[in-house]
Formats: sequence, C-alpha cells, structure tokens
Amino acid sequence: MSFLQLVALGFIGTVVVTSFIEWTVHRFLMHRPLGKFDYPFKAHAVVHHGIFRGDASYQLQHPKDRETIPMAWWNGPLLIAICATPGTLLAWLTDQPGLAVGAWVAAGGYYAAYEYLHWCMHLPRQRGLERSGVFFRLNGHHLLHHRYLHKNFNVVLPLADLCLGTLLLRSKIQFPQPRHPAVPDLQPEAQRPAFVVRLGRFVALCLTDVK
Repeated sequence: MSFLQLVALGFIGTVVVTSFIEWTVHRFLMHRPLGKFDYPFKAHAVVHHGIFRGDASYQLQHPKDRETIPMAWWNGPLLIAICATPGTLLAWLTDQPGLAVGAWVAAGGYYAAYEYLHWCMHLPRQRGLERSGVFFRLNGHHLLHHRYLHKNFNVVLPLADLCLGTLLLRSKIQFPQPRHPAVPDLQPEAQRPAFVVRLGRFVALCLTDVK
C-alpha cells in the first residue's frame, strides 16, 4: 500500500475506534464517579447537565454558563493521545508510519469536531453548519441524551451507540423540547386512536373470512 493509502486507513480506523472511546469515556467517566476520581462526573453530569437539560435550557440561557459548554483545555491533548494510541501502536508494530499519521489527524479532527459541534448545539447562532442535515440529526441525537442520560452517548459519530444498544431516535414520551430550526421534532410518533386500530382489525378479519 502507498503512504497515502496507509494514512487513509489509519484515519478511518481511528475514527471508528474513537467513536467507541468517546462512548466509553462519556458513559463510564462522565456519568458516574470512578472511585475517588470524580472530576469528569462532577464537571459533566452534575454541572453541565444541571444547566443544560432536555427542555428550552438545552440552549444557553445565561451568558455566564458559556464556560460550562467546552471541556477544560487540558482534556484535548490527553484525549487525542488516547484515541491515537491504537493506530500509533499498530504503525510501530507493522513499521508503517502512515498509519500513525492518519491516526493522529483523525484523533485531533474528531476532538475538534466534538468541541465545535457541542458548542453549536448549546449555543446556536445560525451558523452555516447549523443549516446542514448532518448537524440537524446530530443535534437531535444529543438533545435526546440530555433528556435520557443513559442514551446517545456519542456526539460526533453515533456508531458506538448503534452497536452497543444505546441509540435512541425519538422520545418515548412527550417532553418540552426546544423549538429551533436546527432541532428536529423528537416527540413520539402520533399513534392512531384505539377505535381506528379496532376498525382496521375488524376489516382485516372480514376480508379474511371472505377469502
């Protein structure tokens, strides 16, 4: 394989791996204390979720709360290094530096995407990104996480949510979600009245008898 192909392979592989790392860190460190190491839990589950909930407060209400949207600056280098490690080790074992290059580019890009998407979700400003279909769907995905804390742990790529059974596409009950052009309707699908369901069954039974 050429160097560029190896870079692409390292990039794609790291994006996939990082989705699962994001899921793991979010679920097991940011939503529950790990012994005495409770900083991520307090910063995210207690402070962030205490301010930004699944209603109108999902979007910034008070300017003073802006600082609670992004992670602390030092989280970036640490998380990028963690996500790039598998690709870097594989590059070292196979003597293919292109894999490491792709891994570090992907890890850095994934973290940057996480922070920017998350910022735009909680602080909408009619940016170009916010008019895209991808952002529209990811925004709804994350809003449901703020409504159901045990669902939708991914922000950038919900692959791990899909594979690990935590993907939720729509609320199970009515809730006072924010109404905004960049936020999809996440209310339960309208159910047909009971008499309509019974009528449909009756008609189906009659047709069956006729045959």
